[in-house]
Amino acid sequence: MLLILMPFKYIPIKIMIIMDEVQIISTYKTILTITHQMLKAAQGNNWEKLFALEQECKKLTHALITNPPQRILSADTQKRKIEIIHQILACDAKIRDITEPWMAHLQKLLTPYSQTTSAKWSKYH
Repeated sequence: MLLILMPFKYIPIKIMIIMDEVQIISTYKTILTITHQMLKAAQGNNWEKLFALEQECKKLTHALITNPPQRILSADTQKRKIEIIHQILACDAKIRDITEPWMAHLQKLLTPYSQTTSAKWSKYH
């Protein structure tokens, strides 16, 4: 978003960048690369890095989602896009296989604490 400074006002202006086929595929490839890095971070229990990479991925995904519709992709480009998406989803499944049990474990650890804390605070209300 670009802000143009006017006397006494800020006027937000959205600038749309229309991606061509090469840029679209490049963005999907970058998401795939980041997803592989996310998997390595999850395998190494590097949660800070995983979170940071997830934020990068969200930005790129947002760019694809907000990209104005354009002409239909060529058959080869569409095929390549689908192949990359399948690879991204496979990586994402592996990441979830690592993070979901960890999150469930963390939830179990925190639940007694939150119940104890709630019980303590309820005495005062």
